[in-house]
Amino acid sequence: MPPLALVSVVVLCRATDTDGITPIPQLLAFLPWLLVPAALGLLLGTAARWPLGCGWALAAAAATGWFIQPYDNGPPPEPRGPVLARLRVMTANLEFGQAREGLLSALRQERPDLVAVQECDTQCAEALDSADVRTAYPYRSIALGDSPAAGSAILSRHPLTPAEGVRGTLRMPEAVVRIAGQRLRMQVAHPMPPVPGGVDLWRTELGRLRAYAAGRGGEPTLIAGDFNATQDHATFRAVLDTGLRDGARAAGVPRTPSWPRATTPVLGAQIDHVLVSQELRPRTARFLDLPHTDHRALLVELDLYGPRG
Repeated sequence: MPPLALVSVVVLCRATDTDGITPIPQLLAFLPWLLVPAALGLLLGTAARWPLGCGWALAAAAATGWFIQPYDNGPPPEPRGPVLARLRVMTANLEFGQAREGLLSALRQERPDLVAVQECDTQCAEALDSADVRTAYPYRSIALGDSPAAGSAILSRHPLTPAEGVRGTLRMPEAVVRIAGQRLRMQVAHPMPPVPGGVDLWRTELGRLRAYAAGRGGEPTLIAGDFNATQDHATFRAVLDTGLRDGARAAGVPRTPSWPRATTPVLGAQIDHVLVSQELRPRTARFLDLPHTDHRALLVELDLYGPRG
């Protein structure tokens, strides 16, 4: 039963903390939906009166169901000090800049404090340079690339200093933001996707984001963007295991899909994330539909804690 065999291989890779080779990384992104072929295998095994096949299908379904649970990398440490600020952080992939008008509308309606934008082309950069956006977000770091998909931007209501950022095929800028006297490191994430033939590059670029997270020291840090990875990818979990928390997971929406928007919220994968260090506590998270992009935007409200007095 080839579909059941494929489900078993994918679940085995999930259990052994590896992403494997194509088509495993691509299928891991949709792991909850592997319950469908597992259930089909059970029906076929029952119809064929094949006890071994029924047992196999039940085992595959049970293992898949186990891993559907949100990934838990341990309880968060208690905040060390008082709440300095309540922040709203948004990340949005504009699909070659096509969703720039939708982004501007979301900025007016939701009024986030910090914004990570991916796939920002020259027209997107011009839109972000308008008087209204400049007034609302006077601080920014925009890094255009050599294609409409390559550019990224950080917008802020608070003073920021552009930093080096993580190296990648697509631009991933970083900024140090000053909020209530506290430094906050903000890094955009947009590694290449794990397409056939590109899995090694995907691993490498996610590995650079992991190295950034591991080297953050004691400073409050957030990484926001299109990670092209879900909690079922070992390479993404390695980023979390540096001590970061997934904002959507912490706010109670760990499986709400963000891509592809055409089939969400029924079918999809949560590949857009806001990851935060222990000094940042997520309170709520919502996924927003923007027109003309294949991604949903993510808005996370969180508290920034200061050092213990």
